[in-house]
Amino acid sequence: MSTEFPPVEPPDETVLREAEARHAVLTKPVGSLGRLEELGNWIAACQGVVPPKPFVRPRVVVFAGDHGVTAQGVSAFPSEVTGQMVANFLTGGAAVNVLAQVAGATVRVVDMAVDSDTPAAVSAHKVRRSSGSIDREDALTREQCEQAIAAGRAIADEEVDAGADVLVAGDMGIGNTTPAAVLIASLTGSEPVAVVGRGTGIDDQAWMRKTAAIRDALRRARLVISDPIALLATAGGADLAAMAGFLAQAAVRRTPVVLDGVVVGAAAVVAEELAPGAREWWVAGHQSAEPAHAIALGHLNLKPLLEFEMRLGEGSGAVAALPLLIAAVKVLAEMATFESAGVTNREDTTREDTAPEDTAQQDPAQETTNEETSTG
Repeated sequence: MSTEFPPVEPPDETVLREAEARHAVLTKPVGSLGRLEELGNWIAACQGVVPPKPFVRPRVVVFAGDHGVTAQGVSAFPSEVTGQMVANFLTGGAAVNVLAQVAGATVRVVDMAVDSDTPAAVSAHKVRRSSGSIDREDALTREQCEQAIAAGRAIADEEVDAGADVLVAGDMGIGNTTPAAVLIASLTGSEPVAVVGRGTGIDDQAWMRKTAAIRDALRRARLVISDPIALLATAGGADLAAMAGFLAQAAVRRTPVVLDGVVVGAAAVVAEELAPGAREWWVAGHQSAEPAHAIALGHLNLKPLLEFEMRLGEGSGAVAALPLLIAAVKVLAEMATFESAGVTNREDTTREDTAPEDTAQQDPAQETTNEETSTG
């Protein structure tokens, strides 16, 4: 599959206006549900229908991969945890599994570059084991990067063709916030210290090592920022490349996506370079505690639905926000209108209040004559 994406069509602007008009006649003051109204309007525009349809197959896809830069001491956990967590996803024991149950979503995990063997069910798209240490070498070859992007596109197609009507991208990979920070910094012009976070909860010494690794990787990445594929190959990884392809293709397929934290945010920044306009099909589920995530969201002009100081990844923050999308749809689809509920609309009241002033004003002199006549 090619790494060139067709032009992205935006959500339906006419339907968006129709959704806004419907909100104006529901039994509430206009705008009183705040961003919940905006969210419902956006979903209607994505679906191309008012009122919007309930989601029938919310789907989470977790992209897993290890990163060679972990060997530089940038994480609080060893790389073998990635493979162990893949097994945890498959048995339903991870946070995203639990949160997905609450939101009525199902979870799929894809091994793109885990540095261990995983079941065939999750490794069909695997590109390689781990990646190069990006502070001193490329993460991938260009061919491997193109393969990973194509895999992400194929996975998006598989999910949409299977009926997924809202997608969540998640991540799993020890050390993955380091390449994520590099990608965000390179495409937003940020300095290393502005994007370095604590990741899995590293101490000050590990933070210093992480900062140095990001600084060195950023020097290499800035040489190729005009080519998003070269950038992913230089400073990303197969999991990030696949995520970028997934997010771009979801937009091509006119399917809304709830973004998760800093790693997915980094993939989104690159995906917007691969398929300009793709961001119109995304909503930010939350803002991570990682400083680079706020920079990425600002770059994409996306405002998070939640700010819970979450920093787990996996898609957990996005899935925590998913019930808000479900609520936004139900409000727009099921709430009564003023007419159907027999409730007086504010506009009707205003017209009644202003009518006497417009049609029944009397001349003061006439009022005086009337008073004299009635008392004489």
